[in-house]
Amino acid sequence: MKIAIAGASGFVGTVLTRFLLDAGHVVTGLGTSDAHPLQSMARFTWVSADTTCSGAWQAALGDADAVVNLVGRTIFKRWSRAYKAQLVDSRIQTTRNVVRAMTGEKKILVSTSAVGYYGSRGDEALSEHSTPGTDFLARLCVDWEKAALAAEKQGVRVAIMRFGVVLGAGGGALAQMLPAFRMFAGGPLGNGRQWFPWIHMADLLSAVQFLLENENARGPYNFCAPGAVRQKDFARALGAVLGRPAVVPAPSLALRLMMGEVAGVLLASQKVLSDRLIADGFSFRFPDVNSALADLVD
Repeated sequence: MKIAIAGASGFVGTVLTRFLLDAGHVVTGLGTSDAHPLQSMARFTWVSADTTCSGAWQAALGDADAVVNLVGRTIFKRWSRAYKAQLVDSRIQTTRNVVRAMTGEKKILVSTSAVGYYGSRGDEALSEHSTPGTDFLARLCVDWEKAALAAEKQGVRVAIMRFGVVLGAGGGALAQMLPAFRMFAGGPLGNGRQWFPWIHMADLLSAVQFLLENENARGPYNFCAPGAVRQKDFARALGAVLGRPAVVPAPSLALRLMMGEVAGVLLASQKVLSDRLIADGFSFRFPDVNSALADLVD
């Protein structure tokens, strides 16, 4: 299969690129970086471009059988008014440009969203059928998904990936957490009672492949492990794997003072269920947090 990945130089994008190449696919990567660490590999082409603007890069999508859209500025940065605009443009404008470029029959678009779609919902169990939240990130996710689903009018099969926290070796959230825990300064965020949706990188990669290959896969899918945990239990599990205590909390007030509005994302409670992936026959390799962290830290 010829697959184009928008956002191929990010943490998930780089790992997904290698995964799809190893599976025998022909991959074109798109992103703002001048170069890509895998660009010397066979069957891989790198296209450097600002995907928020229309341009020659869109021709690569016309030639692809499927597109995986991973583009979006990180949310884990203090949100000024200007940065909020970048969060919106990087997701909405890129997705609209991707959709416009997808011509031809039997195209597939697998596009990213996030569990931020639901907002903070306490102990409520959240399936793909749950209503969206009302905060900034929830509204952004709603608009992001709407932009991707517009491709259905062109005959494209669209599947939406609502990412939980992606746990992978060498980057992402886990790389940010490990130094504090290793220095005996790790612990839960806030009171730790909030639900913490997560997914092991290996299961994310397999789930992307599952959506690409499953002709009936359409609409939103929660990309979260079925073993939902509270934040304090996640911190305790990470400490146990490292042989460290997990008793130094990051107080809510301190987080809000340091990070502003984005602290609400870190303190949000989202008990997200992976109902649709499981119902469609997907099997998680790492369904519980203890096995996932043991694998990644090792």
